[in-house]
Amino acid sequence: MKNPYEVLGVAATASAAEIQSAYRKLAKKLHPDLNPGDKAAEEKFKEVAGAYDLLSDAEKRKRFDAGEIDESGAERPQRHYYRDYATSDQGDRYADAAGFSDFMDQDDAFAELLRRSQQARANRRGQDLQYHLAVDLVDSIAGATKRLTLPDGGTIDVKIPAGLVNGQTLRLKGKGAPGSGKGGPGDALIEVEVRPDRRFTREGDDITLELPISLTEAVLGGQVRVPTPTGDVTMSVPKGSNTGTKLRLRGRGVPRREGGHGDQFVQLKVVLPKSPDPELESFVSGWKDKDYDPREGRA
Repeated sequence: MKNPYEVLGVAATASAAEIQSAYRKLAKKLHPDLNPGDKAAEEKFKEVAGAYDLLSDAEKRKRFDAGEIDESGAERPQRHYYRDYATSDQGDRYADAAGFSDFMDQDDAFAELLRRSQQARANRRGQDLQYHLAVDLVDSIAGATKRLTLPDGGTIDVKIPAGLVNGQTLRLKGKGAPGSGKGGPGDALIEVEVRPDRRFTREGDDITLELPISLTEAVLGGQVRVPTPTGDVTMSVPKGSNTGTKLRLRGRGVPRREGGHGDQFVQLKVVLPKSPDPELESFVSGWKDKDYDPREGRA
């Protein structure tokens, strides 16, 4: 800590009035509420407040001048800063209105500003903390609870609401930084990234799934199992279905805020056997309608 006389810019022989005047001048210039966002000014104000606290106390000043205590006040366990004044329970000079009586003779408005700002700082709400969380598309549709690991090693359980969209920010009340005094903790703000899914694609409240079917299922129809975000269901494939045929599963899409759900569309894709099938090849070779034109009517 610097020499308090140097901090206030006065000589060691300065009178109490000169010390008070120097402090008033610097406080008006450096007070944090008059310099929002200026960290340098805030740090300087802490030094000024600490220096004035020592030199404005006749007994402390006498002991400092005699070399009995150092710049921080010796017997005090730690150096007092402006922010400490807002939370100290030791009855310091800025804990209540009496600590600002130095200003009351001609600067009532500035003293009132100091009092109110001190009260606000003494009961300051904790800061909101921001995090990022990646979730699967299925979890964003159906809802889930995910555990977020914090930088300090702690964890937060985050409830993912059904129907969440990519980039949405969730607010967890009281899970941010702790406050001071009567000020409560801040909130945790969690921006959620929805990861793409290899099966489902989302468009608004509807989702689409491409479903492979066999040639037999395409020609003769049948019952097939279809994945949905909440589990598999059974769906009927009509006879004569083609690749690109779209079927609808009503209410199997994304939950809507106003109630109800979107739909899931199932786009069929006819898939032939991986290995050559002589029987199938023989059948197709002898098929009477083999000369139909699947491209008829297309440009």
